[in-house]
Amino acid sequence: MPAEQIHLVRHGEVFNPQGVLYGRLPGYGLSDLGRRMAQSAADLLVATERPVTALVASPLQRTQQSAEPVSEAFGLEPFLDERVIEPENRFEGKRMSGRGGALGDARNWRFLINPWEPSWGEPFGSIAARMLDAIGDAWRSVDTGDVVVVSHQLPIWMVHRRLAGLSLAHDPRRRRCGLSSITTLERRGDRFVEVDYRDPAAGLAAHATDVGAV
Repeated sequence: MPAEQIHLVRHGEVFNPQGVLYGRLPGYGLSDLGRRMAQSAADLLVATERPVTALVASPLQRTQQSAEPVSEAFGLEPFLDERVIEPENRFEGKRMSGRGGALGDARNWRFLINPWEPSWGEPFGSIAARMLDAIGDAWRSVDTGDVVVVSHQLPIWMVHRRLAGLSLAHDPRRRRCGLSSITTLERRGDRFVEVDYRDPAAGLAAHATDVGAV
């Protein structure tokens, strides 16, 4: 039989002293706090005594680093899947607010005309579709046990909203997808359903900076 559960794990805090929207830019790895967050996610997976038999990660540095504690805990080599990567964004490398921020530059306003698509990056529907394709393949990739998929906030949130039957357009400030959080899915009949959400790094979040996500 295929996987019993799919655990969507968000990466930990990123070292981002300039406070830019880093998107897919190279060179943005975990901070020391981010590594502790990633370890907390792996520790929770171990504590639940779930039989994790496969590990998938986005190819970006921060997700590969966040996958390392899971890899070590379960003795798994991560499979890198481009479909679970952060979406592209026209504001990569820029600070969004404050002095010199992208939102105050009139030249950028043309990218803000349709927040429901969104007009500044990959469409929400495209993100949801590629994530669910990857999740389906991950589910079929094992004969038993669970699969951990280490990804990013917006892709995981798009899966949540698609499975819940909600509009993909949303207020980014209201996303329930904390750093190193775990969103768990199961296959029921011909579809996936969300069965759990845990935030093992919540105790560390008060000291974290989370401004670089799309």
